Amino acid sequence: MGSQDNSSLQSIRYLRGSLQLLDQRKLPLDTIYLEIRDAAEGWEAIREMVVRGAPAIAIAAALSLAVEVSKLEGFSGTPDEAASFLKKKLEYLVSSRPTAVNLSDAATKLTEIVMNSAATATDANQVFQAYIGAAEVMLEDDVASNKAIGSFGSSFIQNQQKDFKKFSVLTHCNTGSLATAGYGTALGVIRSLYADGVLESAYCTETRPFNQGSRLTAFELVHDKIPATLIADSAAAALMKAGRVQAVIVGADRVAANGDTANKIGTYSLALCAKHHGVLFYVAAPLTSIDLSLSSGEEIVIEERSAKELLNTRGGLGEQVGASGIGVWNPAFDVTPAYLINGIITEKGVITKIGNEVFNIKGFVQKTMSN
Repeated sequence: MGSQDNSSLQSIRYLRGSLQLLDQRKLPLDTIYLEIRDAAEGWEAIREMVVRGAPAIAIAAALSLAVEVSKLEGFSGTPDEAASFLKKKLEYLVSSRPTAVNLSDAATKLTEIVMNSAATATDANQVFQAYIGAAEVMLEDDVASNKAIGSFGSSFIQNQQKDFKKFSVLTHCNTGSLATAGYGTALGVIRSLYADGVLESAYCTETRPFNQGSRLTAFELVHDKIPATLIADSAAAALMKAGRVQAVIVGADRVAANGDTANKIGTYSLALCAKHHGVLFYVAAPLTSIDLSLSSGEEIVIEERSAKELLNTRGGLGEQVGASGIGVWNPAFDVTPAYLINGIITEKGVITKIGNEVFNIKGFVQKTMSN
């Protein structure tokens, strides 16, 4: 089983018992895959940004444990002890990037599966095999989910842009094949718009300080031969004022019940600029990014990253350029309030506002679950 077809960029290469993650810190100049042999190496790869993007993080975590379990020898415990072993490993993996709700959601679902398996299993290996199978299904489902997001998003945005035969969009950070198991969320919508013949151009921000836009999104757009232009993060307002972009499409690491959305730092600024210039602003994310336990974005935990990412080039990996002794504040995410968002594109359709005022996200999720 592979994560996607060979013609696509692959952030995750998986066959049962083997997991390789594309080291995205080295892109676009070097394409290097790292072998991940257990949950500890998966945790490290996620924490150190070898793999990033909320959907890819969740799948990489799940598969790193699947690889460890597939090679586990000498486990003499009961089915319940096997389930407990897996539960603790999943809790450990969640601690690698706490803001990405997809990771905790995957861990919760996988824990439920192994607990149910333990209730009927006659030996520990049956529980381990149930876990491996469930992790592999998550890999397959992510690609299908992303393609559905792309399709729904393209149709919806075209309907909103009826005055334009072709139009341009701006995206932030990286939300494509490199951030998922394949195809992408916000970048998946851009791919679909291009395939439908309505995309004039895609603009991508550099996305400081880790440069996911200039290194990764630009890399994917060039790879797919989509007409695209890279801009500095601080150029977005000028781009909108010049009328060169008609929509902004971003991903999400967590969406609260009211529609407030946590995404890569700088997203909030783009949303404010879009509101001021009358540019439509969309979030594209799978339903697993929605956290109904949080009433608003005020409750979203924002991860803070190393000062080196700002003080040194290449997101902290290169030479120092910042002044020694300066204080640094480096939040990885910010929260965009729901009132700045025009629609949330999911694999089950687009969540729009009731009377153009508020999202009924809980109702949308419940409706999709009942269908």
